[in-house]
Amino acid sequence: MDFDLKGRTAFVTGATSGLGRHFAHVLVRAGASVAIAGRRAERLAEVKSEIEAKNGRCAPVVLDVTDAARIAPAFDEAEQALGAIDILVNNAGVGIGGLVTEQSVEDFDAVMNTNLRGPYLVACEAGRRMIARGKGGRVINIGSIGSFRVLPGLTAYCVSKAALGMMTQCLAREWARHDITVNAICPGYIETELNREWFQSEKGQAQIRSFLKRRLQKESDLDGMLLLLASEQSRATTGALLAVDDGQSL
Repeated sequence: MDFDLKGRTAFVTGATSGLGRHFAHVLVRAGASVAIAGRRAERLAEVKSEIEAKNGRCAPVVLDVTDAARIAPAFDEAEQALGAIDILVNNAGVGIGGLVTEQSVEDFDAVMNTNLRGPYLVACEAGRRMIARGKGGRVINIGSIGSFRVLPGLTAYCVSKAALGMMTQCLAREWARHDITVNAICPGYIETELNREWFQSEKGQAQIRSFLKRRLQKESDLDGMLLLLASEQSRATTGALLAVDDGQSL
């Protein structure tokens, strides 16, 4: 299959660390120009330097997806630097663990605003621009196995990711006639900055031993699906919630 993305421009949220940072590198290696969006300007500068050191083309865009007023200007900056956006990777997300009886309203709102409201507003802005341009596009939401199964201690996170899955299907139906595909990649547990301390703990190690393959996933396990959904090879795939989870949801 041809996953050549030369001439395409991607917008990746949550690109300062973890999966977003990794996805930016993967898309650049495939030939895309990438707008890297995130809250931390100094981290964006680091990612930009990494990409440009490998002769990639990118543009840093400071964006907190919970700031609705900032989303359209962020797309304006990205398109002024790189051209029209063809691919959106809606990756920004957080997880706040704990029992629901012990969590605050603020904790719940923080998860929902970052994992659902923000991605919804970002997708809507990307969709408006893709529709106006009239050349189709690719929207890739980053869900979770929590989109369709219970992850103990992560109720708000699972609620947000389940809603993101339905959002994926609704947008896919609404935008199908515009040749805009909307799909979600649903990974299992992958070690990142946000969970590294947990998985190095005794309880975290016990959780890893409970997985079918007794291991965590690697970021690179998602590369093939990401490139497929970003490419022309996925033109007939839309509204799909695709588990790439090392069997963790079985």
